[in-house]
Amino acid sequence: MAMETFLLLFILVSGFYMAWNIGANDVANAMGTSVGSGALSLKQAIVIAGVLEFCGAFFFGSYVSETVESGIINVDLLRDTPLVLAYGMVASLISAGIWLQIASYFGWPVSTTHSIIGSVVGFGAIVVGVEGVYWDQVAYIAFSWIASPFLGGLFSYIIFSILLRKIFYVPNPLRAARKITPFLVFLVMTTISFALLYGGFERFDLGLPYSVLISLAVGSICAIFGYFSVRRIKNIEQDYVREVYDPRSIAALEKARRNLQYVQARSSGDLGSQVTELVDHVKDISLTMKEAVDIHATRSEYRIVERIFAKLQLMSACLMAFSHGANDVANAIGPLSAAVRAVLGGAYEYSQPVPLWTLALGGVGIVIGLATWGWRVMETIGRKLTELTPTRGFAAEFGAAITILVASRLGFPISATHTLVGAVLGVGFARGLEALNLTTMRDILVSWIVTIPIGAALAVIIYFGISNLFGLG
Repeated sequence: MAMETFLLLFILVSGFYMAWNIGANDVANAMGTSVGSGALSLKQAIVIAGVLEFCGAFFFGSYVSETVESGIINVDLLRDTPLVLAYGMVASLISAGIWLQIASYFGWPVSTTHSIIGSVVGFGAIVVGVEGVYWDQVAYIAFSWIASPFLGGLFSYIIFSILLRKIFYVPNPLRAARKITPFLVFLVMTTISFALLYGGFERFDLGLPYSVLISLAVGSICAIFGYFSVRRIKNIEQDYVREVYDPRSIAALEKARRNLQYVQARSSGDLGSQVTELVDHVKDISLTMKEAVDIHATRSEYRIVERIFAKLQLMSACLMAFSHGANDVANAIGPLSAAVRAVLGGAYEYSQPVPLWTLALGGVGIVIGLATWGWRVMETIGRKLTELTPTRGFAAEFGAAITILVASRLGFPISATHTLVGAVLGVGFARGLEALNLTTMRDILVSWIVTIPIGAALAVIIYFGISNLFGLG
């Protein structure tokens, strides 16, 4: 009994460790671009993401992780040896956690899903045999390394290119932003709401008609709110512009120049030459002031546009944090619950729901991981790949959200991490290749390639260590 109690505690600690690393690495998917663009400070991002990640994990957390528990290896081969399954799942949790911790230390945004899958593959290949691994499923998932960054980059490139053409490359960026913002709010909130409501959470699917109606209602309400919010921001900033740059000063200078020209026309000799020089000098000053006003007005408008998109980005980041907590908590809690059931029940039944206390454990682990080490990967996604502003961050997050929505409807398993990294790169490409940090891109690509083999190797080593420690009797 003492050994069984110790084993259960060991399983819980392993699951918590994995959840901690999910928070340290994967939560940057939701908040990294917001921090990098300046829409949120690091402390604000930690508080917001912590609350929403926990709520998503606890209230809408996945009841089972079927892909991890039964879609990678043939678990039917282990029904007569439940402790083997328990040890293997614990080894997978520890292996994935170790790799995620290493990646987080260096600021590499790797996939928690791929990490746990690689670990389960390694354990399964040794215990149930190579033939017991569903290699077609593994290959299908591995293909998402290419597909998800490409699609995320493509969508974000298109979105940001449209923003450049419709807002930044027009004579009046603020007026253009005021017109397009309500439509963007509607599009963003409708899309993400639909992604959450229609199959976004296991056992919480309202069906297509209700999901569409509720999503449209959410998008419409938010669009109305966005319309009035934009008008309020504009009026405040306009007062600031008038206070700093008073157009009456330019008008007075122009009047003085005309008076000098009157004098110039009625002067000759040295006096005429001096007045001519003075007229030219006043003209230069007037032109300089006009250019300064124009530049300030343009920059001021850009600042307002960025403030608008900072609010848009905040909305999308909050929803992504909630959905991430609801879905990816299964990477830690799915294997944990399988191991606990195997130890307590002596049989493996993956159809049983995960208890709420395990979801709470995973939610707490994610929040603590975010608060302690989350800044490392946020720094990479938000600042090191390419310089981000709220408009660029919005394009990246929305491009990633569209990709995840399309892939989920097609049943294609992709990585949220890879998708968002690709989306950030897509924004960088829209600005030109020189805007990208190629060294950081290389480091991230290498970390993606080695994730599954490293996870597999670590899982095998840890599995044999646990087997020797607890025994298989």
